[in-house]
Amino acid sequence: MALIIQEVALRDVRFFAPIGYYPEEQILGNEFFVDVALRFPFDNKNLDAEDLQNTVNYEELYKILVEIMTPKRKLLESAAKDILNIVELKYPFVNEAEVIIRKTTPPFGLDYIKSVVSLSFKK
Repeated sequence: MALIIQEVALRDVRFFAPIGYYPEEQILGNEFFVDVALRFPFDNKNLDAEDLQNTVNYEELYKILVEIMTPKRKLLESAAKDILNIVELKYPFVNEAEVIIRKTTPPFGLDYIKSVVSLSFKK
């Protein structure tokens, strides 16, 4: 049988956080949407595909996002990197991970723009 790859993901997780390069952004906060996707082999020989220990618990994944997106920081790159670092440590069986963070109102003076930062790893 072919290798089956499983993906566990959270999409469009909304945060209002004190993240931004400019001091005003860290005071006023900004709106962000985060996507995180983790891919790993699905063991089709697994005796119990209903066992949460054999996958990634997306509730735990959400808690990781909250932990990283809550404190003040300047750059989204550092948030994405921290998310990937925790994922890699907590879930060593994950072969691929991608984090995308969108900022809905960067300080460009436009209402329709989103800035996007994404980082990923592949083992």
